[in-house]
Amino acid sequence: MRVQAQEKWTLDECVAYALEHNLQLNDFKYTTQSDRESYRQSVRDLLPSVNAYSEYNIRFGRSIDPNDNSIITTDFFSNNYNLNANVDLFRGFQKLNTIKATKFLYKATQEETLQEKYLLAFRVMQAFYNIEFFEGLVAISKEQLAVSQSNYDLVKRQIELGLKAGADLYEAESLLLTDKLNLTQSKNQLVAAQLKLIQEMNLEDAKSITIQPEMAEVKDDTNISEVQSDSIFTEAKNFMPIVKAQELRADAAQKQVAAARGELFPSISLFGGYGTGFYETTRDSLGETVPFSDQFRDNTFRFVGLSLNVPISNGWSGRSKIKQQKIARLRAQNNLDIQKQQLYQTVQTLVQDYNSLVVEYEQSTQKMEAQELAFTIAQKRYEKGLINALELFQAKNLFASAQNENLQVRLSSEINKSTLDFYRGLPVFDIE
Repeated sequence: MRVQAQEKWTLDECVAYALEHNLQLNDFKYTTQSDRESYRQSVRDLLPSVNAYSEYNIRFGRSIDPNDNSIITTDFFSNNYNLNANVDLFRGFQKLNTIKATKFLYKATQEETLQEKYLLAFRVMQAFYNIEFFEGLVAISKEQLAVSQSNYDLVKRQIELGLKAGADLYEAESLLLTDKLNLTQSKNQLVAAQLKLIQEMNLEDAKSITIQPEMAEVKDDTNISEVQSDSIFTEAKNFMPIVKAQELRADAAQKQVAAARGELFPSISLFGGYGTGFYETTRDSLGETVPFSDQFRDNTFRFVGLSLNVPISNGWSGRSKIKQQKIARLRAQNNLDIQKQQLYQTVQTLVQDYNSLVVEYEQSTQKMEAQELAFTIAQKRYEKGLINALELFQAKNLFASAQNENLQVRLSSEINKSTLDFYRGLPVFDIE
């Protein structure tokens, strides 16, 4: 068992744990199992239908003797036993088309289950990187607090030496308290981000989680920047589960139209049976009721035959069903077109965002380095008394803001690149 309070979680471990313990995935699993059973039953529907039944009758008063059809008033009882079998020889290929339709629907639910796994993995990845961001924010806030604490101690010593007035200490203390508040807020945001990841993973009895950072250096990947949206879309639509699922549902709808059309054709069935019975009124020459075993043997009968059913008019229900299935097919095809359109738009946005983020990261890094230099100079000038605390605070805040911006762009670039790699068919997540 994992020691959750001591062990660091990698992104792959978080995703694997979430996939194993997510309750919503169970619902997709049950749907898949149900559709699999529907498919198997559609195959079993090709088998003959065999039924056995028995009845026991007691007749009172006026009735017909089953032996000679004469009218009698004697109470008597009888037993009947029958075994019947029926098999469809032709039914307009309804069953074959139904088998194909249910198979497509079964495969569609498998793809939809895989799609839900990918969506969960992306939610976990987003929550994972949010923790990484807020951990970086806490680190930046601690650095800012350490500077404010150092400046506060410096001012306090200078006041003790008579180099500064007491009012300067209030300014330094105000900046120190501001940075303490910023650190507290950053820590609270980190705790909220950890809770979000714990919830996505369904990690029970855990109040916090420690992650192993995945952040890598952002580089201009020419393999991505040179690839156009159209080529990535072509790759993505060939493996994206949601697109494949909708394609399968469109295929199933086509087969359901064919199955509905089969109801307009004549149907032929082969049937046969075996039966026997016992009647209390069946008597021998001595007037005694013939024993059950003898009647069971003597009353045996068998039959076999063909049944032809020709649909002529059923309130136009057959043609109405065909029209309904055609509408369902058009709706399924439209849903497929919608999925492809949404996929193309998503890929377009990802490619544009990637190219933008690469430039933004480079510029934000330069900005951060410039602000760091400006803050270093301001700190030295403050120590020499050339600027006041508010000017130093402004320079420090600009540097902290540049750090936050650079961290955010860096993590956004990492998420964007992983997402784009996923749409290119690269193994971003280890999901079966």
